[in-house]
Amino acid sequence: MTALEVLSMHSAVLRGPVRIASAAALLLAVTACSGDLREAAPTAPAASASEPAGRQGTATPTAPPSAPASSSSITGRNTTMDIRVTLDGRPVEATLNDSLAARDFAKLLPLALDLTDFHGIERVADLPRKLDTDGAPEPTAAKIGDIAYYAPWGNLALFYKDGPSASADLLILGHLDVGTYQLGRAGRITIEAAP
Repeated sequence: MTALEVLSMHSAVLRGPVRIASAAALLLAVTACSGDLREAAPTAPAASASEPAGRQGTATPTAPPSAPASSSSITGRNTTMDIRVTLDGRPVEATLNDSLAARDFAKLLPLALDLTDFHGIERVADLPRKLDTDGAPEPTAAKIGDIAYYAPWGNLALFYKDGPSASADLLILGHLDVGTYQLGRAGRITIEAAP
């Protein structure tokens, strides 16, 4: 039953100015209660118990809706440089991100490297020199297909399974678009700059 039908019913039954005023008040109440909940004003988020004292209840700045925050500025994963890669002679799609370490890696190209297995999750190879890791992006955990650089050992790591938790020692350089089976058994990789 609509609010107008309720008002008509009350007007027919309740004659007189006081009764019509009551029906009008009922109509306003029904109309107010049936309003769209999406129009309600947003409420402030509750303070997290894990926030340090003195930081609770402070507003956190957010990007305006028309300008979404860019994750590439944080992780370096979204801005890419194309490269040509083969695994055991088979071409695979690959990109490098735009981090300083990835740009330094690109200076080493072309490369042909023999791969060995490491801990059943990645294929690794030694690089001719260590990469510049200044200004490294925030650490992120490696995912299947990620091309990474392990700074303490100076080696390249190609993940065919998800890697361990994020570490400042492991820098994501790019990504291979290849299946786990092919990457997990690869013995040789060639990497060249895209024409």
